[in-house]
Amino acid sequence: MTPNPLIGVVFHWLGGLASGSFYVPFRAVRKWSWETYWLVGGVFSWIIVPWVLGSTISTDLLGVLHQTQWDTIGWVTFSACCGGSAG
Repeated sequence: MTPNPLIGVVFHWLGGLASGSFYVPFRAVRKWSWETYWLVGGVFSWIIVPWVLGSTISTDLLGVLHQTQWDTIGWVTFSACCGGSAG
């Protein structure tokens, strides 16, 4: 695989955009406690978006997950819980 610095810049920009736009909806919920909007944001970003994106990218997401070895799923889950990257 040939390194492509432009792709790295694009991914870095996309990550910054996603990180910065995370707080945009919180302007509309100023009266909520911080625990509530972090819970809503967490459910959206940890559960809803991964399933939507996974279903969009893969033609058979559940089939792919079913064929994946349990130790791989365990390491990915562990890495995600630690806040790191699985890949």
